[in-house]
Amino acid sequence: MKYIYNCIVLIVLSVLLLSSACEQKSDKTTIKKPQERLEKSEKANNLNISFLLDLSDRINPQKYPNPSMDYYKRDAAYIKSVAEAFEGHLRTKRVRTMNDKIQLFFDPEPLNQEINALSNNLKFEVTKDNASTQLLEKVLDAYSTKPIEVYSLAIKDDKYIGSDTWKFFKNKAIDYCIEDGFRNVLVVLTDGYIYHNNTKIREGNLTTYLTPQDIRSFKLTSSNWKIRLEKEKFGFIPATDDLSNLEVLVLGINPDQKNPFEEDIIMTYWSNWLNAMKVKRFELKNADLPSNMDKLIKDFILDK
Repeated sequence: MKYIYNCIVLIVLSVLLLSSACEQKSDKTTIKKPQERLEKSEKANNLNISFLLDLSDRINPQKYPNPSMDYYKRDAAYIKSVAEAFEGHLRTKRVRTMNDKIQLFFDPEPLNQEINALSNNLKFEVTKDNASTQLLEKVLDAYSTKPIEVYSLAIKDDKYIGSDTWKFFKNKAIDYCIEDGFRNVLVVLTDGYIYHNNTKIREGNLTTYLTPQDIRSFKLTSSNWKIRLEKEKFGFIPATDDLSNLEVLVLGINPDQKNPFEEDIIMTYWSNWLNAMKVKRFELKNADLPSNMDKLIKDFILDK
C-alpha cells in the first residue's frame, strides 16, 4: 500500500513539473519584452508635419475683409495651434526616442527672398542629439511669430503668386512630406479653391482647378448639385495614386456666399479627390475663429 502511495505522489510531481516547464516555454515564445514593445510604439510615434500655404489674393484684407478677424491672421493662428500640438507631443517623449520634424512649403516659391528666408527658418528636426528645452521653445516661438511675417510681406508685395496646390500634390507631396517610420501630416492652408495659371488641365468634367466661376459654369448652383456632380462626374483629377502614408488637414475653407451650396460642393470635391489619392486620413475645416478651431486642430495632430 505504501508503495502504491509513493508511486502516485511521484506521478503527480512529475506532471506538475512538466506543466511548469511547458508554461515557461510558452511564455518565452509569445510574450515580447517590455523594451521591444516600447521601441515599436515609439517608432510609430514620430511626427513629420508639413504646411502648404496658399498665398493667393484670398489673404488680401482689402479684397476679402472680415470684421471679426482677417483671414491671414486666422491662418497664422491655426499654424500656431499645430506648432503647440507638435511641441506638446515632444514633451511627452523620452529624449532618446525623439525624431520629429516640422516644415513649411509654398508652391510656387515666392519671388520675395525675405519670405523664402523666413520659410527656411521654419524647418526644424528634433532628435535625441539636439533635443533641449531651448530648442522646443525656439520651435514654438518661430511658429508663433514668423508665419504672420510671411503673410504680412505677401500682402505688402501685393503680387499674390497663388498656390499650385494640385501640382504640389502631384510632384512634391510624396518626396517632401512622406517618410517611413513617421506619422506624416500635411496641413493645407487654403480657402478650398484651387487655381494656378501654369496648371490648367481638363479631362471631361475632371479638372485641376476650381473657382467660384467654374462652379457657376458647371451649373452646380441648385439643390440638385450633388446629382449633377455624380452623374456627370465633376471633380478634381487625381494628382497621384498612393498617399496611403499621409494624413491631410485642410484649414481655412471659405466658400463664396453667393451660392448656398458652395461649401458642400468644395467639401465634396476635396473629399473625393483625397479619397481617390488614397490619403490615409483627412479632415476639412472652415475658416472659423481660431479659438473655436484650436482643440479640433490639436486633436487631429495628436491623433485623439
